[in-house]
Amino acid sequence: MIDWRPVLLVLGFFVSLLGIAMLMPMLADLGHDNEWHRDNWKAFAVSSAFSIFIGAGMMLANWGRVETLNLHQGFLISGLSWLVLSAFAALPFVLGAYALSWTDALFEAVSGITTTGATVVTGLDDAPYGFLLWRSILQWFGGIGIVIMAVAILPMLSIGGMQLFRMQSSNTGEQAFSDTSKIALALTAFYVFVTLICFMTYWGMGMNAYDAVNHAMTTIATGGFSTKDASFGYFLNDPNVRGPIDMVAVFFMILASLPFGLYLLAMRGRVKPLLKDSQVRFFLGLVAIFSIIVLINVFSHYNNHLPTAFRHTLFNVISVMTGTGYASADYGLWGPFAVGLFFCIMFVGGCAGSTSCGLKVFRFQVVLAALWTYGRRLVYPNGVFVAHYNGKPLTNDVYISVLNFFFIYFATFATTAVVLSLLHLDPVTALSAAGSAVANVGPGLGDIVGPGGTYQTLPDAAKWVLSVAMLLGRLEFFTLIVLLTPSFWRG
Repeated sequence: MIDWRPVLLVLGFFVSLLGIAMLMPMLADLGHDNEWHRDNWKAFAVSSAFSIFIGAGMMLANWGRVETLNLHQGFLISGLSWLVLSAFAALPFVLGAYALSWTDALFEAVSGITTTGATVVTGLDDAPYGFLLWRSILQWFGGIGIVIMAVAILPMLSIGGMQLFRMQSSNTGEQAFSDTSKIALALTAFYVFVTLICFMTYWGMGMNAYDAVNHAMTTIATGGFSTKDASFGYFLNDPNVRGPIDMVAVFFMILASLPFGLYLLAMRGRVKPLLKDSQVRFFLGLVAIFSIIVLINVFSHYNNHLPTAFRHTLFNVISVMTGTGYASADYGLWGPFAVGLFFCIMFVGGCAGSTSCGLKVFRFQVVLAALWTYGRRLVYPNGVFVAHYNGKPLTNDVYISVLNFFFIYFATFATTAVVLSLLHLDPVTALSAAGSAVANVGPGLGDIVGPGGTYQTLPDAAKWVLSVAMLLGRLEFFTLIVLLTPSFWRG
């Protein structure tokens, strides 16, 4: 029998925290002279009060010291927290100036909290400040949430090969809970610090403070929500911006795509693991290879002007590969080869333990190591070969976890694309929207959901399908799928 009290206590805390966070966009709209902006504060005031009331009630009804969390409770908290928070986060979108339908509001909220960055809203340049700030806050919360899950929870649940990153103290005792709490606090402190540095850098290069705050949060979260319809490309033509601000974004997108746990070690004087980690090297190598390939292809598109071609190539390759979803140019116009390559690299993602999404590069490393070992065994049947990752031998349970993850990942992508096709979406839109949702990238390909479009015109059924796909992709699939199995509830 599952003890729900710790689960409801944690969910109540998260909902209350979300309600408190709604006060920030409320104040942003309350202090604005424009009537549309000023009236929007009421939506956040009502949503905040309701969220705090429900969250506090859940906490008080289940109050008690939580010393241990078993496997079942870990799955429930990991899965239900994102579902519950998405529902509450949608409230200001329904009640606010845009008066979005529940379908559109939930799509926008899920896209924000999963750091996908797909949107159903146009006219961002003139949108209420609180509305835009709330989208950025959701992505920022989602970013730190997935980092803590990847470092402290998913390894314990052994999802998709994440047991490779299990802490030495990962058990179900009080010591593990204590260690997890300390690591979560350290990760949050570092996350806040890096976000502040990113904000000050953007601000110092000419972004106004409001745009700098929003883009700092969505850059570090690798979420990609922008305050402008033209996304990050707007600031490349802004006369107030000084210097290559897109290269600043590139730096922080890469920073956010590396394992945050290694940053904590580096801050304690152990820099060597960060410099020698095979996952970090593999990720940076892929960035270099993909950027060179795309640069060669689009060089002529920018009249053979190398600096411009290089900046646009590097920015958009990293943005798509890490799942950030910013766009400095409409790469849909770069030709079929570039479009096809972008479609492929959106599945790659960044490193485990980062805010980036996708398959994660360590899984590609595990698969390549397995294939290399299998090939050597075919050539030398009597030989003994063992695949390694970061100098440690890979066990069968890791192989099975990673291969299962690959299967469910692409099965979900294919199923989503087929369902979208049945809803009368054209092949390019169906395939790219499905891939973008599962990989949590945001913009897809084509005229409708490409970097120059939005998801606004899609049918409501398609938005619901994509919302589910975004949640599955962000939560590593099994976190939610396990909750649907009868054996879980009997356990």
